[in-house]
Amino acid sequence: MIVPWLKALHIIGVVAWFAGLFYIFRLYVYHIENAAEPKVVAVLEVMERRLYRAICTPAMLWTTAFGLALWSLDPRGYLAAPWFHGKLAGLLVLFGYHGYAGVVRKQLLEGRCRLTSRKARMINEVPTLCLVFIVIMVVVKPWTG
Repeated sequence: MIVPWLKALHIIGVVAWFAGLFYIFRLYVYHIENAAEPKVVAVLEVMERRLYRAICTPAMLWTTAFGLALWSLDPRGYLAAPWFHGKLAGLLVLFGYHGYAGVVRKQLLEGRCRLTSRKARMINEVPTLCLVFIVIMVVVKPWTG
């Protein structure tokens, strides 16, 4: 009876985390494109801080906590499953992306971000690629014999 609840709570965290990850670099695009507009930048900085600190990071921690809770129910079983290794690889990319989003936020605050809006738009696609990959690993389990 606990497994469906853990899965539900894990998925809720995933949805919230991805919502933030999908939007954070979009805000950076606007920030970069409006760097000469102090009033616009001030609003974007507040939005970026709130999104990163109040949504992205707590949702990442929530997702991780319930993911670990699920994993702890059958650690050897999950580690023996090739699809799970794929999921973990995608997850590592997401953790890196999340961390990089925090670095870029600080660089923007300090006025030393070197990203162009085009590069920020391209980086913004990373979570979508990870989402597609992870969902296929978990649902289709392509490497299972």
